Amino acid sequence: MLNETDRRNIAGAVAHAEATSAGEISCVLAEEASHYREVPLGWAALAALVLPPLALILGFKPLALADMVSGWAAAQASATERDILLALSAYAVVQAVLFAVVALIVSLPAVRRALTPGFLKSHRVNQSAKHHYTALSARLGEGAPFVLIYASRRDRRVEIMASPSAHAAAGEAVWRDAANVLGASMREGRAGQGFVRAVEICGAALARHFPPNGDKHNALPDTLLET
Repeated sequence: MLNETDRRNIAGAVAHAEATSAGEISCVLAEEASHYREVPLGWAALAALVLPPLALILGFKPLALADMVSGWAAAQASATERDILLALSAYAVVQAVLFAVVALIVSLPAVRRALTPGFLKSHRVNQSAKHHYTALSARLGEGAPFVLIYASRRDRRVEIMASPSAHAAAGEAVWRDAANVLGASMREGRAGQGFVRAVEICGAALARHFPPNGDKHNALPDTLLET
């Protein structure tokens, strides 16, 4: 998604934005915000619970399957008990097989990404961005204007988080505009240009509300953090 020229351009944009303001900007590009291990299990459980009853409604006969695998069991109980036992056993076997097969299929990365609900991706990206924001902002002084530009490549989500002072001064719209620009650029395969433009938008807001004061030191690296 990025080449060395993109990385240099991003670092240069961050350095320029910080030179024209008293604020700090940090950029993070994650491959994926989470492994979503619960997604294969969730789809497997849903398939195991929903598909067998649906099959019964559509005419599936569990006893037909049970007769194929029962063998000696027919002589061990009365006909009624045998039928009930075999029907329940066949139903349980079908559920177990469905659970295992669906879990295995959805565990494939491409399938898991396609079947992960959008709201879950948004939540995990937001949580990951908050984690990075907390870790990075802890290195700054209290009240220092700071902006985190966070993007997750495979989740196709962007989060921009501003410190309370920056958010109060610039409002919400500027950060939303920067996020939209970066998100659109990533969808078009131009992540490097998107990061540069997002940095420029955020940097302009910081420069407008937090002009350089002459005693600032570079507390955070200008280079893009890739995880």
